[in-house]
Amino acid sequence: MHRDLFQQAFSAMRHDLRRTLLTMAGMAWGIATVVLLLAYGNGFGRAIQNIFESFGATAVGVFPGRTSQQAGGNKAGVQIRFTGDDIELLRNNIPLCRHVVRMSNKDSTVQNGNRSFTFPVTGLDPAIEEIWNLDMEEGRFLDDADNMRHGLYAVIGSEARDKLFSGMPAVDEYIRINGVTFEIIGVVKPRMQEGDSDDNRTIYIPFNSMDVIKDNHYLDGIWLDSQGLNHDKLARTIRETLGAAHSFKPDDQRAVFVFDAQKQLSQFGIITMALKVLLAFIGTVTLGIGGVGLMNIMLVSVTQRTREIGVEKALGARRHHILFQFLAEAMVITAVGGVLGILLSYIVSVSVGRLTLYSAMAKHAEAGDIRLIVSPMILLVATTILAIVGVISGMVPAMRAANLDPIEALRYE
Repeated sequence: MHRDLFQQAFSAMRHDLRRTLLTMAGMAWGIATVVLLLAYGNGFGRAIQNIFESFGATAVGVFPGRTSQQAGGNKAGVQIRFTGDDIELLRNNIPLCRHVVRMSNKDSTVQNGNRSFTFPVTGLDPAIEEIWNLDMEEGRFLDDADNMRHGLYAVIGSEARDKLFSGMPAVDEYIRINGVTFEIIGVVKPRMQEGDSDDNRTIYIPFNSMDVIKDNHYLDGIWLDSQGLNHDKLARTIRETLGAAHSFKPDDQRAVFVFDAQKQLSQFGIITMALKVLLAFIGTVTLGIGGVGLMNIMLVSVTQRTREIGVEKALGARRHHILFQFLAEAMVITAVGGVLGILLSYIVSVSVGRLTLYSAMAKHAEAGDIRLIVSPMILLVATTILAIVGVISGMVPAMRAANLDPIEALRYE
């Protein structure tokens, strides 16, 4: 019985093929819009994730400042200074934190032969490689042995390599930092770099070796790995621990600055979700316009086939038979239009490729651009929206056809 109704629906569609094709085109355009807008929102979220992962998505930086509140008998405005003792305090008070890294910075004169540049030199513990998600292009990164024996080893950024060596091999060569000779053991892959940022010009050396360049008793910052930790609790613990050690109130935001990449990423996640909802709404409205077109065409079809409906009812067709007949016709148009629309969205997503986002502001930032990836979840959401629009658009004319009085229908001219 159902097969006969579908065959009848196909026959009715073939009767006015041009109208059917135009209606299918409208549905195809609507579903393609939904899929591509959802893919754009998904690609935007993925781009933001890539940007944070490039700099270390689980990195937490703690930097000293000046107190802005009186505490422990001290006036406001006291300079906070971190030492190695603070590292031990944080390790003891945040036992689940995998890495706690010391950092010391100094802009220094870096020389290779007669080439001389001023580059930022950063003394760090080796675990920073994991925290900052540093990828090596050549050689290796610093290790604990280098740090323990105060080894004069250096890992350089890609731009520093290009300026110092002009395309020549850098690993196993030597450079002078403020007159002190260091052996290059690795080159870091190019990182996303905004404007005049020094990320790719940085020279990394063991923290314990920094004492040949500057007094590293006081730290310029502390970096932690926050993976698997509660971020609000982590920031609170950091402030409470350092506040007790340096006599400032934990709620004094200016005493220490805490940068949490994961918290920043979560805030962008809220923005991304709002964007996805907005794009889904816009796509649904566009598809709804196609649904209105389908409804109008089906209402016209009901009007043109009023006598046919009357004959069917006179021959014994029940109300639900007529309802299903016209609803089936609407759903076939919706389904075929949906398949064509999804194919169109795939073609567009492949043809468009990468859409500029972060690479417009930063170098080596292609991973931070948007790619239209049509995921299974997007197809599921788009298909669900399509089915709802198709049923609503087809149900109105189908109910009108099913509710026609057979005698009035037979009299219709």
